Amino acid sequence: MSPDHFIITGTSKGIGEQLAQLLLDEGHYVHGIARNESNLLAHHERYHHFTYDLGHTSGLETLMESILTPMDLSQSKMVCLINNAGMVEPLKRIESCDSQQIELNVQIGLIAPMILSSSFIRYTSRFSLRKKIINISSGSGSHPAPGMSSYCSSKAGLNMFTQCVGLEQSAAPYPVEMIAVSPGMVETDMQRTARAQDVQEFEMAAAFQQAHDTGYLLSTEEIGSHLMGMIKAEYRSGEVMDYNQG
Repeated sequence: MSPDHFIITGTSKGIGEQLAQLLLDEGHYVHGIARNESNLLAHHERYHHFTYDLGHTSGLETLMESILTPMDLSQSKMVCLINNAGMVEPLKRIESCDSQQIELNVQIGLIAPMILSSSFIRYTSRFSLRKKIINISSGSGSHPAPGMSSYCSSKAGLNMFTQCVGLEQSAAPYPVEMIAVSPGMVETDMQRTARAQDVQEFEMAAAFQQAHDTGYLLSTEEIGSHLMGMIKAEYRSGEVMDYNQG
């Protein structure tokens, strides 16, 4: 099997770390973007880490150029960007959120994926190999929840962005397949943060706690296996789907 190249945001933990490990186990190259490096991935010879805070959106085009320019795709059949990183906070009513909290959530959850995708499409436009972008979305993108207006709005925007770019790419000479995937409720730091909130300030905390207590949450291993299948499968560009559709 020819080694392919995967650029993944948020590889320091959770779904991003698990997915990177699975891809490395198959012999692929993974280029991880995160503020911190994963101890699990750090010493793997095919893992390249880029320490970066996605909240600093002004440097993302330069970052993507530095990742893609030296990449040797001559033996690869596919290059793929997975916009996985996200931020669930602030978890409170909008009038209780300060401007910095709102701005950072949207920068990480929506603006960063938009800029990274734009750069990825531009820098790979001349390549005829298979190109794919997977945006990790959430059911929150279509189901409003009190205290989660920033997160829900960022994910809703990510879904619409996926659909728009899918239409654009349908006429491209060497199109990029872009999809958005909701992974369901997964036991991650985001889940732990949500259920640890004061229910007086964030009323959904009780629902998150119940999902944990009743065993409803998927493990990162389970969702990682699902996503591996969705990476390999081909979809109409612009599709927004749940993980179990893959």
